[in-house]
Amino acid sequence: MLLALMQANAAVLDVEENLATLEAAAAAAAESGAAMLLTPELFLVGYAPARLRAHLDPTSLPAVHQRVAAIAVEQHIAIAFSLPAVTESGELTIAATLVDDAGTVILTYAKVHLFGPEEREAFVPGALAPTVVQFQGMGVCLAICYDIEFPEVARAAALAGADLLLVPTALAHGFDAVPQVLVRARALESQLTIAYANHSGVEDGCTFLGGSVIAAPDGGLLAAAGMAPEILLAEVSAAAASAARSAVPYLAERRPDLYGSWGL
Repeated sequence: MLLALMQANAAVLDVEENLATLEAAAAAAAESGAAMLLTPELFLVGYAPARLRAHLDPTSLPAVHQRVAAIAVEQHIAIAFSLPAVTESGELTIAATLVDDAGTVILTYAKVHLFGPEEREAFVPGALAPTVVQFQGMGVCLAICYDIEFPEVARAAALAGADLLLVPTALAHGFDAVPQVLVRARALESQLTIAYANHSGVEDGCTFLGGSVIAAPDGGLLAAAGMAPEILLAEVSAAAASAARSAVPYLAERRPDLYGSWGL
């Protein structure tokens, strides 16, 4: 499967402009033959937790979902995107959604690990484990940004049957080791492909790193971006994950019974 990843600069609270950016990226990705497009964390509203908490109208969110689904149908491409979501208690989480090329929601996820005081003041964390959906012969899973910096999340995805972990992110400049070292290590140790899509440029005073990557199950780089807006493309497959797990069976040779006695 050809996977596309969009790295771009969002306009905070300007949903129309961000949708236009997404639509152009989806058209370009589809033209290249991609079956799926991954976008950054909270891209459609911009990454600015305090401003979102103060000014975002939660009742507008279903319409944004519908617009993304319409783009997926029009461009014949699945789209993974991130927006705030309203919990049953009326609070906001940071969520991610995967719609297929028919515009149907096939996977959702709420961010478990919130980063920094602004996120924690604006959002509540999710608690549900990553789940896996089959798409074009691959087990696909979602995580969000800071989640991937904890080995448990990628490992839970792998143990649930994921071959591909999609990670919308909003990583600031200066944290180069996260995509270049940590994401690649997560891909290697859990033997699955990880796509990590970041913002670029400046939003609400934050300078983003860019540096999006698609890391292979052996820890190698399938694609990497610089600091500017860019669309990455890479061929990904379940066979790559299977081959890595056959070569070095990390998952099969785990000893969770022993780790429990260590207090893990």
